[in-house]
Amino acid sequence: MVAEDIIIAPIITEEASMRIAEGKYTFRVNKKATKIDIKNAVEKLFEVKVLDVNTISMRGKQRRVGVHQGKTSDWKKAIVTIDTEASQKTYIGKGGKEAKASKKYKDSIEGFSV
Repeated sequence: MVAEDIIIAPIITEEASMRIAEGKYTFRVNKKATKIDIKNAVEKLFEVKVLDVNTISMRGKQRRVGVHQGKTSDWKKAIVTIDTEASQKTYIGKGGKEAKASKKYKDSIEGFSV
């Protein structure tokens, strides 16, 4: 699947807005997408480092309009935790020299409106 087909839309509710401070973003995703697919799609689309993905399959609700009854579609929700710490990582390179790796990821998702 293509990354644009996996992430359908952000979910903007009061609870989801409070989780943004913790680095947790909520998305409506494709029902067939796995956690690994969701992680790769978010990292590609928003250039952030994903730490954890939690998914929930939401059942559709019974709806009624006049005498006609029906059911809304089932859908899948993903709560994605991103890395919000901007710490530089140091490691020992060739010859025992200490090297620093610069951070190439963002620490928030700018396109996510609250």
